[in-house]
Amino acid sequence: MAIGSVAAPAGAGAASSALGLREFMNVLLTQLTFQDPLKPMDNQAFMAQMAQFSALEQSQQLNDRMQQLIENQAALQSIGLLGRSVDVIVEGGRSTGKVTAMALQGDAPLLTVSLAGGAVVADIPLSQLLAVR
Repeated sequence: MAIGSVAAPAGAGAASSALGLREFMNVLLTQLTFQDPLKPMDNQAFMAQMAQFSALEQSQQLNDRMQQLIENQAALQSIGLLGRSVDVIVEGGRSTGKVTAMALQGDAPLLTVSLAGGAVVADIPLSQLLAVR
């Protein structure tokens, strides 16, 4: 049951949204500065551009919220692994053990597994999980 990331890092959406707003305002001001005074910008075209930008910004916010939801879901699923027997990839290869703890590093869940030989391996990411029993 390997779970990997399906989207960009958490801060990526906010930076592109701010950059998009800045670029839009620069284009708008440039259009207004260089427009023909005898033929001003059509109000309908202006409103259409504003509506398109608003829709784009809302879409980016929705993507950010969905990314947060995915990260929260991964953390909640990891809690369900506590006490379960798992196969994991460790330095020596594939090992079987029991999940004894779960911690979050940022938004990424990390597992602590007690291996069959008695060793305890900490900070195992979900990507190193091979099977859950």
